[in-house]
Amino acid sequence: MEYSTFGRHVAVDTWGVDFDLLNSAEFLQAQMVEAAESCGATVLSVQAKQFEPQGATVLVLLSESHLSIHTYPERGFAALDCYTCGETVDPQLAIDYMLAVLKPTTTHAKKLVRGMGELKVEEPQLKQVELV
Repeated sequence: MEYSTFGRHVAVDTWGVDFDLLNSAEFLQAQMVEAAESCGATVLSVQAKQFEPQGATVLVLLSESHLSIHTYPERGFAALDCYTCGETVDPQLAIDYMLAVLKPTTTHAKKLVRGMGELKVEEPQLKQVELV
């Protein structure tokens, strides 16, 4: 069986996010697992760290790669990152889920297409997701 090295990597800087949303590693961990599952990824493990006096980092290890967030609640800032290998799991869906949770006022995003030779940079199509 031949395996593809194709992957997509979406990175988003979010601004204008509510302090309390960004300052709870426990809340973010639950949302990040939901985001990973919403895009069809397989969650292998989760690491979360609550910083003092504020801030959090959550890393969701996926069979397909990873989903991560690092927050600066005092600045209303979060750095989101999702990389998945293969064609079947779209990292953009996990990012869109997290944007629906965080509701930033401003986002700056890039998508890298990886594993095909030279890195290809694209503008991702961020979509409004309604959480149920």
